[in-house]
Amino acid sequence: MDFLLKKIVSLLLTPLPLGVALIALGLFFLYKNQIARAKFTLAFSIFWFFIFSYAPVSNLLLHQIESAYPALQKAPANIRYIYVLGSSHRTDETLPITSQVSVEGVVRLDEGIRLYRQLQGRAKLILSGYSGRYDHTPHALMQEKLALSLGVKKEDIILRPKPRDTEEEAIAAKKLLEKTPFVLVTSAYHMKRAMRWFRAQGLDPVPAPTFYHASVKHLHYSDLFTPIAFMKSHVLFHEFLGTVWQKLKDI
Repeated sequence: MDFLLKKIVSLLLTPLPLGVALIALGLFFLYKNQIARAKFTLAFSIFWFFIFSYAPVSNLLLHQIESAYPALQKAPANIRYIYVLGSSHRTDETLPITSQVSVEGVVRLDEGIRLYRQLQGRAKLILSGYSGRYDHTPHALMQEKLALSLGVKKEDIILRPKPRDTEEEAIAAKKLLEKTPFVLVTSAYHMKRAMRWFRAQGLDPVPAPTFYHASVKHLHYSDLFTPIAFMKSHVLFHEFLGTVWQKLKDI
């Protein structure tokens, strides 16, 4: 029930559906001939879409989250496991495996493999992720297929195909790893929240953020109404809601 509720909230309480709801509300006020309310609501909806599709705003806000942990350039020598958190995929045998796994999933796995190769056979990759509602292939199996195609040895891969979200991935890690040193690989925007889930299980992984979205070194103030900026705002909302959920669960 908790998992389903989180999914529904994360789909509805994001910039696009909220912006559309504002427009619908403004049109409703217009239909009811409540002109003052209609003007205010529609004007606010324009501002809403502007501010969340304005690149400097989305970059600056998202950068605050992504910079919580520095990139891990070199894996510590005592690491024995590299846990790559799940992302998404679409099973389609007519496509190469690199196109079946989402871009985010590919980048996360690439980072895990980069660190795995630094350790020269002393560490194993843990690949996680369930099948989802519309695709019956567990994400962990898709990541394994991609890892094998990139030269990772099968005996160096551990699968966890049941966890549906980060909280369940942390619980799975607790059962498997206990106090064994390990690296946690996930997207930079997600790392802060992921570390909270893992630490709630008494674990203290080495964070290895990747798949960075925000950039504050090259802000283009003339970038108006860009879909990429709007996507970054969507990510920002998603992480904010995830953090609220953690606080409600006293994490």
